[in-house]
Amino acid sequence: MDLGILWFWIVAFFFVGYFVLDGFDFGVGMSLPFLGKDDTDRRVIINTIGPVWDLNETWVIVAGAALFAAFPEWYATLFSGFYLPLLLILLALIIRGVSFEYRHQRPEASWKKRFDTMIIVGSAIPALLWGVAFANIVQGVPLDADHNYIGGFFALLNPYALLGGLTTLLLFFTHGVIFVSLKTDGELRERARKLAARSGIATILVAATFLAWTVLAHPEKSGVVIGAAAAAVLLILAYVANALGKEGRAFALMAATIAAAVLTLFVALFPAVMPASNDPANSLTIANASSTQYTLEVMSWVAVIALPLILLYQGWTYWVFRKRVSRSHIETAAH
Repeated sequence: MDLGILWFWIVAFFFVGYFVLDGFDFGVGMSLPFLGKDDTDRRVIINTIGPVWDLNETWVIVAGAALFAAFPEWYATLFSGFYLPLLLILLALIIRGVSFEYRHQRPEASWKKRFDTMIIVGSAIPALLWGVAFANIVQGVPLDADHNYIGGFFALLNPYALLGGLTTLLLFFTHGVIFVSLKTDGELRERARKLAARSGIATILVAATFLAWTVLAHPEKSGVVIGAAAAAVLLILAYVANALGKEGRAFALMAATIAAAVLTLFVALFPAVMPASNDPANSLTIANASSTQYTLEVMSWVAVIALPLILLYQGWTYWVFRKRVSRSHIETAAH
């Protein structure tokens, strides 16, 4: 197999893992003003992701490192052309992580409210901008002959990209709210299930529109049609499972929905890695953006050894922290 093609799909795998795992983290953060009636509720909500949020976030670091090593031309064009939105994502992730650690350091309500706001904003901005960025990559952006992005920041805020951002925002929000229902009990669990039912309707409508637009833009690729159809069916099944109170099944189906949607975007992109909307001759492809054969061979051996260890450790972490978080746990810990 061509190692450039192999690493294209490995990079896709890392981004799928990141969007599935950190996606529900973002959703949990965005759910605070909707589900947190008091400070105990908000502590319960935050504690549902407390043991895993930083582990989930490392997937984007691994994805970025793999992108840098396997496709340096793609990495250079992406991070220079999309510098401002990616910087905003980075800053949002920083303030979000800081807020998780500092929120409980002082007892004043104003202190906690300030950091709660930072968690909400730090979750919503990446959830929106990741969708905007990937929609632009798939749609194509203006590049010069040296593969430099020649558009401005506002050119990235086109209708298709904004729809992509709204899609990821709603997908992650619903994914996170279902996770809250999976990890809590009592009244909070029921409120989360009802909120997921309401947000699920908007998610289905927006995601269906975005996926339909993607299919119409790539009618020659049967894989895009299949992937979009699979994502749509999985999303509807997740909505039904949540309505029936099967939050474990609903969460798994939402994870599968996000995975199918992200893979659909990579199928639409393949074999390009960054199409040029102004001149196809300026496009970056797997062939002209990848590293040398030797580099890809070394990376492949590293992946064979490290990837199973990463997956085992991730699975073990979720197994250890599999139990629900209740208000009684929080209230007991406060004494």
